[in-house]
Amino acid sequence: MNKKKKKIKITPIESGTVIDHVKSGHAMKVLKIIGVMDKQMNSIVSIAMNVNSSYGKKDIVKVENMELESDELDKISLISPRATVNIIRDFEVIKKHQVKLPEKVKGIVKCINNTCITNQNEPIESEFDVVGEDPVTLKCVYCEREMKGEEISENVI
Repeated sequence: MNKKKKKIKITPIESGTVIDHVKSGHAMKVLKIIGVMDKQMNSIVSIAMNVNSSYGKKDIVKVENMELESDELDKISLISPRATVNIIRDFEVIKKHQVKLPEKVKGIVKCINNTCITNQNEPIESEFDVVGEDPVTLKCVYCEREMKGEEISENVI
């Protein structure tokens, strides 16, 4: 029996953003972070999930006619710290960079401690120190509660 390897083909985009090496199973969370789930778009959005790669399984997200802001990149780094972001113009990669986990996270994640001062209708923005990278672990600077993994991805603002 002759077995051929099949390749996954996703249509190239003319301009926009490709987010590669997304942690397997997290493509939909990336779409939520970049706002694709909350707005009507006329642009093409492509998702590949559980794709084989040299690192194991990964997801890929392509969004036509969109470039990401730095706060969106910070949010993506919290749920997928090995992701790479490619900016595409005229079907060519013009810029490629690895997301970088920041040392501090301010105003982009809600604390899971309901009694934390940041959850008491006070004019205080949430703030966390990044205290671990694998898995990503955040520690609230106000109540010192730690959160990681799914807790982080479910509380990204």
